[in-house]
Amino acid sequence: MEIDLKQYLEEKVKQYNTPDFIELDPIQIPHSFSLKEDIEISGFLAATIAWGNRKMIIRNAKRMMELMSNSPFDFIINHEERHLKKIDGFVHRTFNNIDFLTYIAALQYLYKNLDGLEGIFNKYKTEDSLQPAIHQFKNAFFAIPHLKRTEKHLPDPYKGSAAKRINMFLRWMIRKDDAGVDFGIWKDISPSILSCPLDVHSGRVARTFGLLNRKQDDAKAVIELDKNLRDLDEDDPVKYDFALFGIGVNDVR
Repeated sequence: MEIDLKQYLEEKVKQYNTPDFIELDPIQIPHSFSLKEDIEISGFLAATIAWGNRKMIIRNAKRMMELMSNSPFDFIINHEERHLKKIDGFVHRTFNNIDFLTYIAALQYLYKNLDGLEGIFNKYKTEDSLQPAIHQFKNAFFAIPHLKRTEKHLPDPYKGSAAKRINMFLRWMIRKDDAGVDFGIWKDISPSILSCPLDVHSGRVARTFGLLNRKQDDAKAVIELDKNLRDLDEDDPVKYDFALFGIGVNDVR
């Protein structure tokens, strides 16, 4: 059964881990940039608002880039106070202009003082996980003055969250695939320690295949799913995210 399951999931990875995936996914936002820092920042912001209708996510993520003059890194580092006025009125569900302004300030702090997004995760990774690094990242990110409400947009696995969107962002940055979907630009972090972005679709399919027993889609479920996916492929376990998500969204099973 394990061999059959692995073979089936491998086939589904090949089916869904293709350039066509980019056209309908928020990962298209960082794919519109070539500078490493632009890819990181645009990817992080797109992942931050990646809940709800995918068309709306993509439309609002594109709007975020436009508000930063389609040069996110330059905007983050060099913007002046007058440039921030155009952020007024931005909203994606519960993520509003105040949250966006806080994220801009926090990213500027990270890139000017802490070696950017990659530096934080590289510093706090462990031998087998990036979940502790997500926790430390949140601490560093909100070291600047901010409203408490904005913290809800950055999940913390130490508080029980599956941290789906940040794990998805980390997959984009760290995992390198032949299809050219994930970027693999953070070369000092091994894809083997990535965690699957767990949501209602991937969780449901994982339970169907016996890869996940825990009923809640939370941090403990991520640990359980990680173990079982790493048993299938210890070097690239999160490639199966394409299979689990693709089956959940597209297949009747």
